Amino acid sequence: MKTPITGFVTDGFERVALEFSKNFSDRGEIGAGVFVMVDHEVVVDLIGGWADEEQARPWASDTLVDFYSVGKAFVGLLALRLIDEGRVGLDDLITKQWPEFGAGGKANATVRHALCHRAGVPAIGEAMTDEDLWNWESMVSGLARTTAWFDPGSRHAYHTNTYGHLVGEIIRRTSGRMPHDLMTELCAELGADVYFGVPDEHLGRCADVVWGGGLGALPHSIEELEGDALMAMKSYFNPPGYSSLGLMNTDRWRSAQIPSTNGHGTAEGVCRIYSALLRPDFVVSQELLAEATAVQSSGYCPILGEDVAFGLGFKPTSIRRPFGPNPRSFGHFGTGGALGFADPDSGVAFGYVMNQVTPRWQSTRNRALIDATCESLGSIVPLVD
Repeated sequence: MKTPITGFVTDGFERVALEFSKNFSDRGEIGAGVFVMVDHEVVVDLIGGWADEEQARPWASDTLVDFYSVGKAFVGLLALRLIDEGRVGLDDLITKQWPEFGAGGKANATVRHALCHRAGVPAIGEAMTDEDLWNWESMVSGLARTTAWFDPGSRHAYHTNTYGHLVGEIIRRTSGRMPHDLMTELCAELGADVYFGVPDEHLGRCADVVWGGGLGALPHSIEELEGDALMAMKSYFNPPGYSSLGLMNTDRWRSAQIPSTNGHGTAEGVCRIYSALLRPDFVVSQELLAEATAVQSSGYCPILGEDVAFGLGFKPTSIRRPFGPNPRSFGHFGTGGALGFADPDSGVAFGYVMNQVTPRWQSTRNRALIDATCESLGSIVPLVD
């Protein structure tokens, strides 16, 4: 069956269309969208493939899909806006807004620590169930009761799934509103089709995620692990469905608020948020954005198993996973390769979402699209992996 691909590219960006097509013919893509803006003008708008593994539903311009950790940058952005408003400080103790969080050796954790994965809670300590996952209060209470896995501020460990509940609860305690509500309000202002919890009326637009394997299942012997190994396993599997396995294509998963992991949107929606960030002092102040997109923490991460650098919500570009050729580029990948980024020096904003998930951030598919975009602008980033 021929893969349906629709949309357009402006003159000079034909290479992006070619690589997008090759993603389907040569690289295993099932359904996807890519959207690129330069200086706030659309230069690439492409969708293709299927919203389901059975290839019964063509991908549409308004198809929503889970973009996984792409959402970490967005929940971080909501916190940055509150910081800009003076409602909470980057170096405030988390306990100033959330007193219960100080239990278990976490009293010295700051908002900055939370935003750059240094807060000491990459996993919830006590055993949680998937029923807990649907209950915000259960999740954040479990997080607050967790004994710090390490002294906050002493190191970093990627808060794979807890990031959304940690930063999200700081947002809720500060603003009195849930991340979904603030995200919906911001996206309405920006014209961005992105959600933390898909509303019932939009569930029919969701593509099915097709999981390519990799994380496996929760081992029966998890409690026999200790130290960083136990921390890493619980970060993915406590609750068992925290990484979406077994739950990903259910309405309950899609409509829940799990901002680290179950944000849904279109490629255009992701791109429009990043394009708005390139407007000085529009979504967040230039000064704070510069701080948030610079390296705040670097070194070995026991969750990701490699050296990595974090900003505040955003990831700065790196040699291993570049967001284009310029050093001020910033963004965030998601599991399977979904991606949003912006490059202040070239004026590029980029969004890519897809439903064929392999448990990696960087893939041949998103790198082909990034490199084609760079080449269209007259630059290219060599593949480093």
